[in-house]
Amino acid sequence: MTISPRRRCYPSDTTVAEWHLLKPLLPVPACQTKTGGHPEKWPRREIVDAIRYIVDNGAKWRALPADFPPWETVYGFYWRWNRAGAILFIRDQLRRAIRAAKGRCPFPVTVIIDSQSVKAASTVGQDSRGYDAGKKINGRKRHIVVDTLGLPVMITVTPAGVRDEIIARDILWRLRLTHPQITQVWADSAYARELLPTWSADRLRMSLRPVQRPKGTKGFVVLPRRWKVERSIGWIMNARRNCRDYERLPQHSEAHLNWAFITLMTRRLARAGRPRTDGWHRKA
Repeated sequence: MTISPRRRCYPSDTTVAEWHLLKPLLPVPACQTKTGGHPEKWPRREIVDAIRYIVDNGAKWRALPADFPPWETVYGFYWRWNRAGAILFIRDQLRRAIRAAKGRCPFPVTVIIDSQSVKAASTVGQDSRGYDAGKKINGRKRHIVVDTLGLPVMITVTPAGVRDEIIARDILWRLRLTHPQITQVWADSAYARELLPTWSADRLRMSLRPVQRPKGTKGFVVLPRRWKVERSIGWIMNARRNCRDYERLPQHSEAHLNWAFITLMTRRLARAGRPRTDGWHRKA
């Protein structure tokens, strides 16, 4: 059965240049693997456009417009790709492409970390939400690690009640395992409590440097280095699905944040001219 192509009329739809970037990074279809499987009925570009529509407009899955594939199909791809790690693979490859295009090393050595507490909807269970007394928010907290260009390196979603210095040990340990080249982390002073700088230097050979707010200042102040991660948080908040946390699983909240970054990076690369992708490898 041949599916007629959909007329692209939404701001979140992929352009031809963006699709050329994303297509070689998507997982290999099951019908092309050794284990085999049924051929996919719907074009993958339609699936990607539908996921981006959900993230950009904040709609419910069941409210997906009728010109997209069925919402069950779209959600199935969204769930499987996220579980297989394909979304992280796409995000990291796009980040490396942007860094290489700017003459930077594809693998960042210095990163910046910050957190954001957001309100959670009624669909978020009590086991994965908490109360942030400092921000007076009942919901979840996003811990975002970016490079010096503001591009995502790691995203972790926890209950809002978890203190930054507690989750920092887990984040730094995961950074050491997944990005062994990282040697310096700039962070909010909340991440540097309980001797964390000494622990990270001794155990992980990683320098954790807090960015202090200047004494005597009131109101909004642009802090050195930290403004880059705060700008990145502002970028992903343009996607309406990320203005509040609606997901039952924290992993799905992380996926929506990653999709917002993927859309941002593909548009940036498409505007700058399509880079070579023959060296990229698909994730099975």
